[in-house]
Amino acid sequence: MRHWIVLFCFLSVTAWGQTGYKLDFTVKGWKDTTAYLGSYYGEQTRLNDTARVNSAGKFSFDNVKPLPQGVYFIVLNKSKIFDFVVGASQHFSIETSADDFSKALVKGDTDNKLYFENLQNNIARGNEADPYIAILRDSTLKEDQKKEAREKFSKISDQVMAYQKQLIANNPTTMTARLLKTTQTIDIPPAPKKADGSIDSTFQLRYYREHFFDNFDLADDALIRLPRPTYLEKVKEYLNKLYAPVPDTIMMAIDGLVERAKKNPETYKYLVWSCMFLYQNPEVMGLDEVFVRLYDKYFATGAMDYWIAASMKKSVKEYADKLRTSLVGKTGANLIMQDLNLQPKSMYDIKNKYTILWIYDPECGHCKEETPKLVEFYNKNHTKFDFQVFAVASDTSLQKMRTFIKNMKIEPWVNVNGPRSYLPQHYSKLYYAESTPSLYILDREHKIIAKKLPVKQLEDFFTRHEKFVQNRKTGVQKSTKLTP
Repeated sequence: MRHWIVLFCFLSVTAWGQTGYKLDFTVKGWKDTTAYLGSYYGEQTRLNDTARVNSAGKFSFDNVKPLPQGVYFIVLNKSKIFDFVVGASQHFSIETSADDFSKALVKGDTDNKLYFENLQNNIARGNEADPYIAILRDSTLKEDQKKEAREKFSKISDQVMAYQKQLIANNPTTMTARLLKTTQTIDIPPAPKKADGSIDSTFQLRYYREHFFDNFDLADDALIRLPRPTYLEKVKEYLNKLYAPVPDTIMMAIDGLVERAKKNPETYKYLVWSCMFLYQNPEVMGLDEVFVRLYDKYFATGAMDYWIAASMKKSVKEYADKLRTSLVGKTGANLIMQDLNLQPKSMYDIKNKYTILWIYDPECGHCKEETPKLVEFYNKNHTKFDFQVFAVASDTSLQKMRTFIKNMKIEPWVNVNGPRSYLPQHYSKLYYAESTPSLYILDREHKIIAKKLPVKQLEDFFTRHEKFVQNRKTGVQKSTKLTP
């Protein structure tokens, strides 16, 4: 019985000794220098630890706290030297050479053995493929002369994919397998026929949406720590390519992703924050509403309080509040300000079909470049599209405003001075305009229908919007006629 107790105590001590991490390295050709342990995090890199390299090229990183799983790298002289993986086993050694870091002797860790074996397989297959790639890139050859090279290259590619699929199947929980799995494509089956015999045209889109993340676990925070910002890229591709750029639609898609990611506090945080970043200043007009709705749902409610600092949360709130008053589709606030004669002018008094709100700084170089373009568009199209410009100068100086109006020849517009206002709050609280010039378009009901458009896109926008409105009216009329 005493022997069993001694053995149990020995095993307990051994197990206790395996907490944290201890990563031993030997790099032939290195000596008497300092190496750093680095890691990836989304689009950023971080330094996690420091070690002194001795005269034999040996160095170690260790700590009582384990490392988050992911891909890590060694840094020497401010340069990233080579990658390796950190998975469940964090007590191992890697021996390599400064002449070829891809060749490594790994002890104590199956994960890194798999990682470097896959690396060597990729190099070997790459060397085999090089002559065929050269032929395929040769612009002097005709396509039929490349046929054999294309077939050979395809065969090698298939071998690489088969090797990786086998590795994943045999070692599914390893960091190496999870890394490789993110590169696997989704096979989309042919669209089936519907009951009436026609092809189900939306099947493949629905299938791809449903299976898009089959090879990517949104709740695995190790996938944030990859050499490429794969997590962010996958989310961005999913939202941008598989859903219409409409706030309601995008929010529905994001909420579905959050449900998958929130099992893990780290991925929950990263996913929500990444989406905030994507829609902070979106390329598609109107999608900044997603930023506001994300703030309201995940920050204002306190759901993100477990990680976000109070100062950062305050900044996010302030930005969301600046955006929310001037979102596309919302009713724009009225602006009442003094003109050059110190007389009040109300934007709502404009009776045209459309109002272009133009906020500028009289001394802004970009404003001086863009305003003449708007003048040209106004002179050519203000009757055609039935619009007027309500121009707001951001500077208090009436003299600067007067000079700008004269030089830019914008006398036909409704010109007012922003700071000389009859409103209880500054106009920037009603229309987000931290950069100048800023442009908003309101319809006859004062609804914001566009903003931040370059002047060169105005004609196309008005043409498309007029067509959209007309088609909608026609559709309503047809629907009304069909109603019994």
